[in-house]
Amino acid sequence: MHISCSTESRGAARERPDGVFYALAAIAHGVVPIGFNGVAATNQRRDGKIMSATAGKEIATLAGGCFWCLEAVYDEVKGVGSVESGYMGGRKPNPSYEEVCSGETGHAEVVQITFDPQVVSYKELLEVFFVIHDPTTLNRQGNDAGTQYRSAIFYHSPEQKRVAEQTIRELESEKLFDSQIVTQVVPAESFYPAEDYHREYFQRNQGQPYCQFVVAPKVAKFRRKFLDKVKRASA
Repeated sequence: MHISCSTESRGAARERPDGVFYALAAIAHGVVPIGFNGVAATNQRRDGKIMSATAGKEIATLAGGCFWCLEAVYDEVKGVGSVESGYMGGRKPNPSYEEVCSGETGHAEVVQITFDPQVVSYKELLEVFFVIHDPTTLNRQGNDAGTQYRSAIFYHSPEQKRVAEQTIRELESEKLFDSQIVTQVVPAESFYPAEDYHREYFQRNQGQPYCQFVVAPKVAKFRRKFLDKVKRASA
């Protein structure tokens, strides 16, 4: 199970028989886990920076709970070129996963999405975002609790800010949620890519309980709601 700061999440992870879950649980106790390539995972990543898109592409940065979930969904969105899990919005440069999990650095788990606006618009990405997570629970998604799981849109331009705020106003006027939307709309800051063992986690671990019971339903929901936006499998 994805490790959060909550006692029940850590306990549930320790109860899982699979080695990957023991490794993730060990993170909370300062133990360096083994990466998916069999090499000890490290916290060495490139320095955080404000990412700039290549010609004809744009970048979106979103926080909506566990980044495994968001990455798995946006990997399937037509027009998305890449999705990278990481950390943003905190105080400490180049934080580790365990530091972010502690809640002391102030970072959110985010995904940074590079997309082609000629194929999928920023607003369409946000429409997916508000379907696959609960934007009304403050600092929580399901059993994952803590500020690192907050709902936030980190905008990269005044236009993205305008679209994000307009989208939230539309959702609130349509009263699609029983409670008020608490999603933050804030400027993008330095982005710190997550450790290697987090990358493409769902694709590599679809048999894991957390992936089966938390990530997979979000992916299935996306496919049901946005069938026309799902990438076609390569021949």
